[in-house]
Amino acid sequence: MSRHGTDQAFFLLRTVFTVAPILFGLDKFVGLLADWDTYLAPWIDGLVPGDAQMAMMIVGAVEIAAGVLVAIAPRIGGYVIVLWLAGIIVNLITLGQFYDIALRDFGLLVAALALARLASDRPSR
Repeated sequence: MSRHGTDQAFFLLRTVFTVAPILFGLDKFVGLLADWDTYLAPWIDGLVPGDAQMAMMIVGAVEIAAGVLVAIAPRIGGYVIVLWLAGIIVNLITLGQFYDIALRDFGLLVAALALARLASDRPSR
């Protein structure tokens, strides 16, 4: 049985879940893509030290680390992304707005879960 399509799916998912978190994480420091502070629920802002901008820098650092983890260990990194996206979804829903983004992130969560499952079926290097 050919795994060509499975290999391509794995490569695409691994690439996007490496590149996107790193780029979005870096943007938390420069703010070219969005005003990230507006996406932070006040209760989460209260949990982290400093202001919302500092919280977003912490978020950015975690996103960069998650992207690197996907690149080097997709079996683990895929599940880290799943958990991270679940946290983002909870944040957005409890914020009481941005439901469209929460729904999009749920789709990404399912794709990250697919990456983790595909990675678990691949031989270790």
